[in-house]
Amino acid sequence: MIRKKQRRRDFKHVIDLTGPAGNAFSLMVEAKNLARQLELPGDKICNEMQSGNYENLLKVFDSYFGDYVILER
Repeated sequence: MIRKKQRRRDFKHVIDLTGPAGNAFSLMVEAKNLARQLELPGDKICNEMQSGNYENLLKVFDSYFGDYVILER
């Protein structure tokens, strides 16, 4: 799920896309870590994330990890 920034942090894991954690490399590291924990193919997911622009990267990340991570703009 991608949403605008909110003051209240009601989910365990929130990534602020406007900060350093929102850059493409940080998101791919996060994706690999989450994939390992969830027993998903991390390399395949990262390749898919790299197959387009930044918006594609966010969509792919959200499609795999949107149930576990909130991305804030």
